Amino acid sequence: MGLGAAVGLPAFESTRSLLAASHPAAKSLATTATGAPLRMAYLYVPNGVNVAKWNSGETLAPLQEHRDQFSLINGLEVEKATSGGDGGGDHARGNAAFLTGVRPKKTAGADIALGQSVDQYAAERLGQVTRFRSLELSTDGVRKSGSCDSGYSCAYQFNLSWRSETLPMTPESNPRQLFERLFGKGSGKERAESRARRLAGERSILDFVNEDAKSLQKQLGRGDQLKLDEYLTSVREIERRIEMAERWELPEAGREAPAGIPGSYEEHLRLMFDMMLLAFETDSTRVATFLMSHEGSNRNFSHIGVPEGHHALSHHGRNEEKLAKIAKIDLFYTQQLAYFLQQAKSKKDVDGNSILDNSMILYGSAISDGDRHSHRELPIVMAGGGGGALTPGQDLTLPHDTPITNLYLRMLHEMGVPANRFGDSTGVLNYG
Repeated sequence: MGLGAAVGLPAFESTRSLLAASHPAAKSLATTATGAPLRMAYLYVPNGVNVAKWNSGETLAPLQEHRDQFSLINGLEVEKATSGGDGGGDHARGNAAFLTGVRPKKTAGADIALGQSVDQYAAERLGQVTRFRSLELSTDGVRKSGSCDSGYSCAYQFNLSWRSETLPMTPESNPRQLFERLFGKGSGKERAESRARRLAGERSILDFVNEDAKSLQKQLGRGDQLKLDEYLTSVREIERRIEMAERWELPEAGREAPAGIPGSYEEHLRLMFDMMLLAFETDSTRVATFLMSHEGSNRNFSHIGVPEGHHALSHHGRNEEKLAKIAKIDLFYTQQLAYFLQQAKSKKDVDGNSILDNSMILYGSAISDGDRHSHRELPIVMAGGGGGALTPGQDLTLPHDTPITNLYLRMLHEMGVPANRFGDSTGVLNYG
C-alpha cells in the first residue's frame, strides 16, 4: 500500500478461521468462549465526585440507556493512595496507586519508584497477540519530572500506566499522533513524511488503500462488506475531525498546543475514545488506558457553565454552590462515558456480539470525596460483558475497604492471564 499507509481492518466472520490459525496464541489469551478478542480498558477521572449525587444516581443519568451493560461496584478502595506516614500528596498517590496497588516513593527527583500497573501486567503476557501491546491515552501534556504534589514527582500524576517500578508508559494525548500511529506504517519519521505527502496532495490516508479494500470486498459476505464500509467511513470521519482540530484557533492569547489538539475538550475526549475503539475493532490491541484528565487537574469547564478550576472546586467544604458545580463536572464525564459505551455497543464483533459485549471497561477515580481526599468507597463503573464472563446490570455492595486490585485480579483471570496476587490484592473478586 502506497505512501506508508497501513490501515488495519476489523475481523470479519468470513475470515474468522484464517485469523485463528494465524494467531494460535490468541486461542487461550484474551479470547471469549466464542473465539472473539476480549479487551480490557481503564478510564480515569480526577478529583473525586459529588458523592451524594453519585449515590443518588443523578450523576449516572446519562448511562441509564446502557444500564444492562454495566455494573456499579461499591465498597472498593485504593489503600496505597493513603499517606502511609508520608503526609500530603493524595492526588499523586491516587493517580499512581490506582492501577498498581503500590504506594509510590515520595520523591520529586529522578529516583521514582512505584510498580507495574495491571494493564502492563496483562500487556506483557498478551503483547505477542496484537500489533500493539497496549495503548496509553491522555488529554494532558507529558510530565515526567519536577514536583507536582507535596513533594511527589509529576511522573506519578501524569502517567496512569507503568511498565515497571521505574518506567511510566508515556500516554499519547495528540489525536493526530495517535491516528498516524494506528494507521500509518514505518518509523515516526516515515509516518510524518507520509502525512506531509498526503497533505500536499490533499488526500486521505484511505486513498492509498482503496484498491486493496475493493479487492477484499469481493471476498467478503454481504454482512462483512457492510462492516468494512462502516469501518472505513469511521476512519475517514476521524481523519476529518482531526483536520478540523488542526485548523482550530485557540482563544487564549499566547497559548500553543500541538497540531491535532482540539479546542473543545469534549471533542478531544471523543476523538481519543473513537480511536481506542477502532484499535479494539481491528484487534490492534486488547489493552488500553485513558487518563481523561490527570489527578489534581485544575481544568476549568466554562463550556458547561463552570469557569472555576476542577481541583479548586473539589475542596468544597460542603459549600452547596461548589458541590453543584462538581456535580455538573461529574455529569459531563458520565456523558462522555455514555458516548463511548454507545459507540462500543454499536460495533459488531467477529462473533456477532458487540465490541462492548466482548470488553471489560472500568471507569472511575482513586478519590471518592475530593474535599477529604478519601480513597475509600470509590465511584466505580464496570461496563461490558467480558465475553460472557461478566453479568452486567448489577448494583454490587462489597465489604468496606475491599482492595480494587481484587477486581483487577478477576479481570486478569478472564483475560487468560494467570496471577495469584496483584498489588495489594487479598483475593479474587468474584461476582456475576
